[in-house]
Order: sequence, then C-alpha cells, then structure tokens
Amino acid sequence: MASYFAHESCYVDNNVNIGDDTKIWHFSHILSGSNIGTNCSFGQNCVVGPKVNIGNGVKVQNNISIYEGVEVEDDVFLGPSMVFTNVINPRAFIIRKEEFKKTLLKKGCSIGANATIVCGVTIGEYALIGSGTVVNKDVKSYSLMVGVPARQIGWVSKAGNTLKFDENKIAIDSFDNTKYKIQNDNLILVEE
Repeated sequence: MASYFAHESCYVDNNVNIGDDTKIWHFSHILSGSNIGTNCSFGQNCVVGPKVNIGNGVKVQNNISIYEGVEVEDDVFLGPSMVFTNVINPRAFIIRKEEFKKTLLKKGCSIGANATIVCGVTIGEYALIGSGTVVNKDVKSYSLMVGVPARQIGWVSKAGNTLKFDENKIAIDSFDNTKYKIQNDNLILVEE
C-alpha cells in the first residue's frame, strides 16, 4: 500500500491511486478514477479529476483544478492559480462532456502563475509558459512562451534558463553545461 500524506481537510475519493511520498494539502479533492504518481505535491484548494493521470514529481501549487481530459507527465510544475479548460464552447445549459478535449503537458514543462491553458493543446517537454500567458495552440519543447495569446520569445534549457545562441546556433546552459542547437526550427539537446 502506498504511503502518502493527505491533510485532514482534504477529500480522497474511492478508486484513486496515489504514489509514495505524495503530499496533498488543505481543502483539496482527488476524484474517483484519478492516478497520481510518486513524490508529487498539491497545494491547498486543488481539485484533481475525475479520471486524470498525473506523473511522478509533479508540483501543483495552490488553487488549481485539473479536469478530466488533462494528462500531466513527470516533473511538471503548475504555478499558483493557473487554469485548465476542457470544452471549447461551454454553456451552462448544454452538457458537453462528450466534447472534452485532451490536453497533454509533457515531461518537465512549467506553467506560470495565472496562466490559462485552453483545451486540446500539447505543451512540449521542458517548455516554460510565463505567468498570465494564454496558450491556445501547441507549444514546442523548450519554448519560452508569453502573452495573450501565447507567442514564443525564445528557448529555455532543461533547467529553465533562457538560452543565448552563437553564430552556429549553439547555446550552452550555465547551470550544467549542456549544449543545445536549433535545428529545423526546433531545439535539440546535443549529446557529446
């Protein structure tokens, strides 16, 4: 049986899988059918599910609802009060659950505080979405995105540092000396 912490004020429904060393804080609710990996953290007032899959090492800050249709891979950071949607054209008087669109957050990406992720997009590995940004289309891996709607203003490393490129379109991250190259309008990690 998994060993996780759930604050006494939170609710964890039946038919939920939560990995070891995960922490769920005040006033949060994990709905039925959801799967949460190991070593995750959920701040206060979070809602997960139903039927949501969350990877390992995910950090979910305060006031976030992760709805059915959202999938979160390993090591993703979700900043305070960021927002997901799951229907393109919601109406209070029309049930559109069959129209939920899949939203995928790939490994290591970070979403800033108060950003909005419109349903149906994929955010690439290690992308960095700035605070208050509205994402309404797919985001390339390692992209630095800001604005309403989101636009790419640069590239970031796995460590989240903005990369500066030389004349050969090569950048070295000062955090760990990893080397990156722009190739075919995408960023790739150069293995040496």
